Amino acid sequence: MKSRKILFALALGLGMFATSCSSDDNEGETIVPIQGKYNLSKTGTMVGTEEVLIDAIENAPGCTRDYLDLRLSNSAVYGDYDGSNCALVETTGTYVRSHNDLTVTIGGVTTTSDIMNLTNKELKLKDKTTGLITVYTR
Repeated sequence: MKSRKILFALALGLGMFATSCSSDDNEGETIVPIQGKYNLSKTGTMVGTEEVLIDAIENAPGCTRDYLDLRLSNSAVYGDYDGSNCALVETTGTYVRSHNDLTVTIGGVTTTSDIMNLTNKELKLKDKTTGLITVYTR
């Protein structure tokens, strides 16, 4: 009799862990935190069903790559290295993430992008207005 109670309790416990609710689903949304500093790596567009990406021409030759820093306070900083002395110009703003959309306002310009990929090493965005794809790496 005692072994039946143990088996019943074990079966009940396994059943609780094996089931999930539809509200637990993340509807394709990535669960990796978006906060962090991302270096501008590639830009491009979709040609048909294929991505065509090139090294970002915004990065000045011989300088550190430009970056996007998304902070916990929902502030955003865009760092632009430019000129022969690679002078850094930082422009600040804000960002809001809603599911797989990222809206960034920097320097009075607001862009909303689809988050195509977000991992510990990469943030890939597709501008909802222009279709421009931007790849940032950590």
